Amino acid sequence: MRILVTGANGQVGHEVLRALVQAASPSIPLPAEGGGQAHPLWHEGGRREAPLFTPFRRKGVGAKRRGDVETGKSHPPRSPFLRKGEGDLITLATRAGTLADGTPCECLDLADPDGLRHALDRIAPDLIINAAAYTAVDRAEDEPDIAQRVNAEAVGVIGAWAVQHAARVVHYSTDYVFDGSASRPYREADPTHPLGVYGRTKLAGELALRDSGARHLIFRTAWVYAARGHNFLRTMLRLGAEREEVRVVDDQIGAPTPAGLIADVSAHAIARWCVDDPNPLAPIGDTYHLVATGRTSWCGFAQAIFDRAVQAGLLERAPRVTPITTADYPTKAVRPAYS
Repeated sequence: MRILVTGANGQVGHEVLRALVQAASPSIPLPAEGGGQAHPLWHEGGRREAPLFTPFRRKGVGAKRRGDVETGKSHPPRSPFLRKGEGDLITLATRAGTLADGTPCECLDLADPDGLRHALDRIAPDLIINAAAYTAVDRAEDEPDIAQRVNAEAVGVIGAWAVQHAARVVHYSTDYVFDGSASRPYREADPTHPLGVYGRTKLAGELALRDSGARHLIFRTAWVYAARGHNFLRTMLRLGAEREEVRVVDDQIGAPTPAGLIADVSAHAIARWCVDDPNPLAPIGDTYHLVATGRTSWCGFAQAIFDRAVQAGLLERAPRVTPITTADYPTKAVRPAYS
């Protein structure tokens, strides 16, 4: 299987690569620790015994093709998802054409539909994992055209290409497709009603993928955090080291979700999908909500971050966390009050 991962430098994209070829993330506690039953994704002890996909040689500059396997010299294994061997080929793509450590990879700009089509023709993936998106929620209000191209039109291009070449697509969407007026967890079939450009363009991307007829899985997620990238966790750790007091919104409710959890569940679902339903021509698609269990506010999440950061020695002391309302912290884009 030839797999293309877009947005490989992002929170989810980076973790997806780890999940495809390595054991489950050690940062994710088993559900059994909270009194529930262990998730079938993990074996006893909280780790997968083996990767879901066979080891691979990542496509690198100067590699030579032999059948469906890349051979020849590749870059040194500076990234944790690089393995020696031959088997599934995973191609990484970023907008800049380099990974975070400077390693070259495919250059893929979702805002360029012609370039996207040409790249897909060249890479010829059997599975496209689209972890790239325009995620600058507030800036999208001023840049609706670029947000539409990346979040919607590019997804339609990917879907159309997948149909023509019998490929599959895994795509990530967001809680912003809803307006946040619910009082119980959103279900997949609930009516959508985005409040801003980001949510509208992400919803348009979902519709474009469904309408393309491509075989697809759409995972809607929310409140994503990781040890890398721009996210609430890293922002709070920075502010906690700089300030005595941090004022945080307390009237927006959601479920903070580790990127590693999203990636592990995605890899598990992909493996089951490809084994249980091997016919690449059968039209099928579905949408799932993929977040952690539980609920809190941004304020509650911040307090938990500071408490654990002090325990782990990342902060000398926890700043005072002062709850505020959404009205006290106005933003250009409207956020869902309940996710």
